[in-house]
Amino acid sequence: MSTITNVSLVRSIPSGAPTVADFKVSSAPTPAKESLKDGEILVRTLYLSCDPYMRGRLSGRKDSYVASFEPGKSLSGGGVGVVEASSSAKFSAGDIVTGADFQWRTVFVAPAAGFIKVPAAGAAEPVNVLGVFGMPSFTAYVGTVVLCKIKAGETILVSAASGAVGQMVVQLAKARGARVIATAGSDDKVQFVKELGADVVFNYKTVGDYEAAIRSAAPGGFQAYFDNVGGEFLDAVLKCISPNGRIAECGMISQYNATSDTAYAIRNLSYVITSKLTIHGYIVSDYYARPAYGEFVQEVSELLKDGKIQYKIDEVVGLENGPQALLDLFEGKNFGKRVVKVTGRSGRL
Repeated sequence: MSTITNVSLVRSIPSGAPTVADFKVSSAPTPAKESLKDGEILVRTLYLSCDPYMRGRLSGRKDSYVASFEPGKSLSGGGVGVVEASSSAKFSAGDIVTGADFQWRTVFVAPAAGFIKVPAAGAAEPVNVLGVFGMPSFTAYVGTVVLCKIKAGETILVSAASGAVGQMVVQLAKARGARVIATAGSDDKVQFVKELGADVVFNYKTVGDYEAAIRSAAPGGFQAYFDNVGGEFLDAVLKCISPNGRIAECGMISQYNATSDTAYAIRNLSYVITSKLTIHGYIVSDYYARPAYGEFVQEVSELLKDGKIQYKIDEVVGLENGPQALLDLFEGKNFGKRVVKVTGRSGRL
């Protein structure tokens, strides 16, 4: 009997750093095409997305905007795959599909309602569905364009600029004629962000004094900040950003593994008042049904066609390596958008 690979959670991790021992990689019988119920599809996974928000899903919290993973059950998240069998009129065998509830299994059965067909243009390079056209890229668009409304002549600061979201913030802002100040966590990442077009980039791990580094990089001030890290760096930004500045509060990855003893306490919150700052907290899923999503796809398609945008994928091969691929995100070990390649188009890696 043929088997598939499955990744599940062993226990919830409310705080602190998860380890690979908190996950289980196991085998399970391959679902049969004949087992499909009405409205279901049998999907072979091509790529799975690793995203920072998934740390919250490991916590066991019941009050989050997205459900926590249940111990003993498969992880799930963004993905792209190929339909191997369908009992739904929406899909046929061979269709490339994507969705936000891909099980961390090489093959799985799910209701067809949770998936959409990838257009022919995207199906040629399925990984782009999770990359340049994926959720992190749209997250960058919403924060930079919709909320901060960055425009020509302004300066924006973006943290974690070599990551899945940050690399798009840099390029979307430059496309609008803005000056971009950026941070990254290694010298090779700094060089990559410079190649994306950022005007000034510094290694936040080596500068020492965040406030001094920010003021040196932006002596004329900056009007917007796109936050991916939170913590001490955000605290420094609150002191440095120009009056009436706008902040897109996208993520706080420096705090995701924090405990009650190690969590950073923001000290400069009063600057929100004295500098008349606007902080936009947002969840990108709220924007898919709004005009912004179509505008994002159109703009990025044109930039990509004209060779004016690039996107770095950080690919880990093999579902069995998925747990470590995910954990690397929380230590900044990824370089670009982290994905797990599960199978190839032929069914093999």
